[in-house]
Amino acid sequence: MRRIMAWVIVGLGNPGEEYDSTRHNTGRMAVQFFGKAHGIGEFREDKKAKAHTAGALVGKTATALVLPDTFMNKSGSAVARYVKSAKAAERLIVVYDDLDLPLGSMKISFDRGSGGHRGLESIIRAVKTKKFTRVRIGISPSTASGAIRKPTGEKVVNNFILTKFRAPELDEMKRVWKRASTAIECAVLEGREKAMNQFN
Repeated sequence: MRRIMAWVIVGLGNPGEEYDSTRHNTGRMAVQFFGKAHGIGEFREDKKAKAHTAGALVGKTATALVLPDTFMNKSGSAVARYVKSAKAAERLIVVYDDLDLPLGSMKISFDRGSGGHRGLESIIRAVKTKKFTRVRIGISPSTASGAIRKPTGEKVVNNFILTKFRAPELDEMKRVWKRASTAIECAVLEGREKAMNQFN
């Protein structure tokens, strides 16, 4: 008998080695970090879903970790295989990179638009609801005073999100992934509201 997966945690990114450690793969890396923190071994390929997946217990709660193997703008097709209804989407957490937040920051939100993020747009279309939790991880540069210097213009943005993190940035991101990992755990065990109050 298959256990019902109580929560589905999705890390967005692009497949393939050339995209490893790029800013646009922040969500994917954060979910891999979460997996390691919860003692998960290898992610296995699920050919039908076009994703790499792993099962984990968070406390006593079963969760499915999903890393879509499609390109970002087709992420929804993998998610739709795991989230079959609007009700199920209430237990969906999508982790992704956000240009509206400075590097090193994180925000949890619920029931919002896509903010122009193609991966998120694809998921909203696929699950037919915006009512799911997002863990948004900042990737934009900021000034010494903390003001965000968001890149603008499609070409500049595309180039920026597909560049790899520099070593000091990666150190900063590891701290954020640790925080994101704790926030996801809080959302699964104690609910989205508690996680938002505690981590935003």
